[in-house]
Amino acid sequence: MAILVRFKPVGLTATQYENVGRTLEQQGHWPPEGLLAHVCFGHENDLHVSEVWESQEQQQRFAQKLMPVLEEEGVELEGEPEYLDVEGYEFREARSEPGS
Repeated sequence: MAILVRFKPVGLTATQYENVGRTLEQQGHWPPEGLLAHVCFGHENDLHVSEVWESQEQQQRFAQKLMPVLEEEGVELEGEPEYLDVEGYEFREARSEPGS
């Protein structure tokens, strides 16, 4: 069953978000296997991230690569991510450039 994951970063800035994404891409970890959707939203200095994954196990494997990058960039998470079962989904393939 697919899951939705909600992250609660503390004061995540657009610069931090973009730097994390760039680093993950440079390391060959982005986009990760099992990721169905990734959304970053909110205000300039208070961004939030939600993702839909094929399984919690895939997300947790990716988290092993993500967490050191977040730490390096100074991104602090408020508690553990929230996991919610997804009853259904439909996506069309699309991607934005950071900041657009």
